[in-house]
Amino acid sequence: MVRVVGIDHLAIRVSDLTRSKRFYDALLGFMGFVREWEFGQVVGWNNWETMFWITQADNAGRAHPHHTGDIGFHHYAFELASREEVDELYAFLLEQGVRIVDPPADYPDYGEGYYAVFFLDPDGLKLEAMHFVEKEKRRARLARERAGKGTD
Repeated sequence: MVRVVGIDHLAIRVSDLTRSKRFYDALLGFMGFVREWEFGQVVGWNNWETMFWITQADNAGRAHPHHTGDIGFHHYAFELASREEVDELYAFLLEQGVRIVDPPADYPDYGEGYYAVFFLDPDGLKLEAMHFVEKEKRRARLARERAGKGTD
């Protein structure tokens, strides 16, 4: 059986590589990523858990800007370590003049302790930063189960 151990990278196409590189340098840098790759029309950041890449859209792609509701990309969620970090990022986004879709709020329908902010990149691609208590509890339970199996 094949087992996925993580998402290695996400790559998105952008309409203006220079503009998006400035946006993502600021955003991803604030969240602890470093720009690791830059070759041709590709720029990539890494936090040693996942990589986030952008690449220049071709002429045909630039003729059809992103439209929310189209088939394809819906949003990308960055998981943060705490509610306070979601709030810190929100303050940073406001300072940067980033378009906020939904300010930080609780989303009880998503599960226990789901707290998130939603915002847009320069091309209108939706991004999210979230903290999820229920997921933390699941991870802790799994770690306990694995530790228990290792001591038998």
